Amino acid sequence: MSYKKGVRGGAAKRKTHRSSRYARKEKSPVAHGLPTLSCGENVGIESLLVALFHQNIPTDVKEISRSIGLPSHCIHDLDTVLRSLSRQHLVRTHGKRKFFLNGEVVKEGLLSVHPRGFGFVKLSSEKKDVGKQKNDIFIPARSMADARHGDRVLIGLQRSSSRRNRLEGAIIAILERSVQQIVGFYTAGRSTGVVTPEDDRFPFHIVIPHEFSCNAPNGSAVVVRLETNRKEKKQTRQFQGPALFGRIVEVLGNPDDLTVQMQIVVRREGLPRTFSPEVLNEANQLTAPATATGDRTDLRDILHVTIDGETARDFDDAVSVIKTRNGYRLYVSIADVSHYVKPGSPIDKEAYQRGTSVYFPTGVLPMLPEQLSNEICSLKPNENRYTFTCILDFDRSGKVHRTKFCKSIIQSQHRLTYTLVCQILEDRDAEARRQHKSLLTPLKWMGELATQLEKQRLDRGSIGLEIPESTVELDKDENSVVSIHKSERNQAHKIIEEFMLAANEAVAATFVKQRHPAIFRIHEAPDTMKAMELSRLLHSFGFHSREDAGTLQWFRHLLQSAKDTPQEYIVNNLVLRVMQQARYSTNNVGHFGLAADSYTHFTSPIRRYPDLMVHRSLTKLLHLEKTDDKSPDMALSEAADFLSDRERIAVKAERNMLDRLKVFFMEDKVGEIFEGIISGVTSFGLFIQLTDSLISGAVSLSDMDGDSFIVDEENHRIVGRNSQSIFQIGDLVTVRLLSVDKQRWRLNFIIEQ
Repeated sequence: MSYKKGVRGGAAKRKTHRSSRYARKEKSPVAHGLPTLSCGENVGIESLLVALFHQNIPTDVKEISRSIGLPSHCIHDLDTVLRSLSRQHLVRTHGKRKFFLNGEVVKEGLLSVHPRGFGFVKLSSEKKDVGKQKNDIFIPARSMADARHGDRVLIGLQRSSSRRNRLEGAIIAILERSVQQIVGFYTAGRSTGVVTPEDDRFPFHIVIPHEFSCNAPNGSAVVVRLETNRKEKKQTRQFQGPALFGRIVEVLGNPDDLTVQMQIVVRREGLPRTFSPEVLNEANQLTAPATATGDRTDLRDILHVTIDGETARDFDDAVSVIKTRNGYRLYVSIADVSHYVKPGSPIDKEAYQRGTSVYFPTGVLPMLPEQLSNEICSLKPNENRYTFTCILDFDRSGKVHRTKFCKSIIQSQHRLTYTLVCQILEDRDAEARRQHKSLLTPLKWMGELATQLEKQRLDRGSIGLEIPESTVELDKDENSVVSIHKSERNQAHKIIEEFMLAANEAVAATFVKQRHPAIFRIHEAPDTMKAMELSRLLHSFGFHSREDAGTLQWFRHLLQSAKDTPQEYIVNNLVLRVMQQARYSTNNVGHFGLAADSYTHFTSPIRRYPDLMVHRSLTKLLHLEKTDDKSPDMALSEAADFLSDRERIAVKAERNMLDRLKVFFMEDKVGEIFEGIISGVTSFGLFIQLTDSLISGAVSLSDMDGDSFIVDEENHRIVGRNSQSIFQIGDLVTVRLLSVDKQRWRLNFIIEQ
């Protein structure tokens, strides 16, 4: 492969960056120079460093000796070892006989391993500030020691990497093994079997003695518990590389089964699978409301409807719009989960640990037991349900003039779908309108109000980022993928979206006005340098540069320019990559993407724990409910960080499962032709996004016949050395599916010239 001069390698000089006095250390800081103990005892350097970490204060040699189980006659030798560690800058002295870890060099964090053997450590000191995108510490493969993916470790900082000015370090101790069970594929052997981890971040094999194989069929997906007291240093006969010992604790089944794949993803991400008997027993004792109570507003005479997808099973929200003399009155009634789930109860503790429901095409992992999520809290039509209602009065232009909240009881009168509402409002389907004649006027009012709310939001600067998703259709047995296509958004989606945004903003504004502590949904402004890089990239394939890159106005202009063009999806995705992740926080810094001064999540307490917390906070603020609950208030800041993490894990799992289903769907389509767009350029080739299904794959430069190509990463393109043909991000291309890699869940394409 050749490269353009000055882009990578070429004539450009590599600059070396050092991290002050520790730059000279190239080896692991505990790999050399430590004296042996003449007292005859064996002290593990790792256990010594762990003991110092847990002491956390300058500690006398005698106390250190006791903490690691050394006899008293070894104290002098231990003092010599500690002073040797001090010369390596891992330990500092305090007075004559006290020592403590050097916090400038020794850091604690979580290890993430790359399949190629190196890793990165996210420092614990930075974990709480998830909004700041600081570089993690790079750990070369030679410095990984015995650490595995997910371990909590101590590292010794060594130097800065010359490649990206990134700090490097070495694993010096393992504080906690986070992964005790691993999902993998079983290969039977004569005397033993071997499990290959499904997650390529675990680059080893697990030896399974026959008596611990659970009679797993050859090739089946299994769950293995590692036997930490046994290690196999030698290579196994079947495979190259190191191995551990383990025992199979669960046989999942045939990995070609889609439900087995879902179970693999669930276990890979450590998602909870079942509810405890205690939680289920509590849920089964709860009952749906029969009548109104004195502390609730009876809104059963208000025409509430739910509008959701065809496959929805739980209904958080019901809406109603009444046209008034001055404008519109909007009712957004949300399932009152807080009435049933009390702080500190078994259901509440379990819901908090889950943080959110996780949705797969093949099944759902609900945050709440089905007795709550699908029954007594779900706003089913023509059934009494307790709700928390936000009532908003708007003028005819969509500007809010009055806000009111109340605990209520409602009856949803219709269970509508996005498709049906679209048929009535947009398609003006005669049969659909005839069958729902009583809803024509209320739905018309909803459409009018939603249009005005969207205009108000866009006028204040909301960027209107729309990322279409893939819709997966399974056969009736859910054993195969029938189709994958790009989902369509219609007016019905926008109605519900605008109404939910309005309610969420109204709740957040109430917290701010009353200066009441609460969890907000914040979205910080993107990094200016990243926005400038995006501007240069977009200019390279036809979008005009502007000096205000990174502002709301620039983003809006960019997205409007791309609207209804073949590059619209790519532009929206590139903008999304530049944006910071939205997250939960007690520090209200506003929501950049929505151009909102304050925002929170109020509208989905069945499936999101932060919404349940917001309900409780609003109830307390407005004194809407008498309670004798004496459980301590949850630390909001800690909860915000934890729930942000749970959300990211759920999103990761959902995307992982979707990627697998896409590969299953394409498995029998090798050789077929597709239309796509170049979504990325790297040193090894091109990323391709298929336009109809949003399925992604790659084109390797080694598979591009007829020419050699120069990779121009700065301009996000490749250039043919002889033909001068150019393939650039944003270009429409025709591709043929070359192969399907189910081990790495990748699709390989080749461009059809």
